[in-house]
Amino acid sequence: VQLQASGGGLVQAGGSLRLSCAVSGSSLGYYAIGWFRQAPGKEREGVSFISSSGLSRFYTDSVKGRFTISRDHAKNTVYLRMDSLKPEDSAVYYCAAVLRGYRTEMVVATASEYPYWGQGTLVTVSS
Repeated sequence: VQLQASGGGLVQAGGSLRLSCAVSGSSLGYYAIGWFRQAPGKEREGVSFISSSGLSRFYTDSVKGRFTISRDHAKNTVYLRMDSLKPEDSAVYYCAAVLRGYRTEMVVATASEYPYWGQGTLVTVSS
């Protein structure tokens, strides 16, 4: 399976972006997806996760209420809508996939469990 992340860019604080993670080579319905980010000089952190069914979702505390993860099975794509962006949200954002059975409810929050990764998309939030 291959992942292609896109949608990053430069935005002012308070603005919005929508990241996309296009999955190819397999049906999205079999994979739990995670969004991670890494800022310069910092460790990679998990941002949001969604089960293969799309019904179970998880957000790290710092983005709760501002970010929304969703998936479109017809388009084989997972989205991360980011609103009320802050300078501290600036990072390279990566999407990752792990096989978890067809449309199951399991959310995977550990980076080491993800074998498939996209190339990353840069988000820069100016103050």
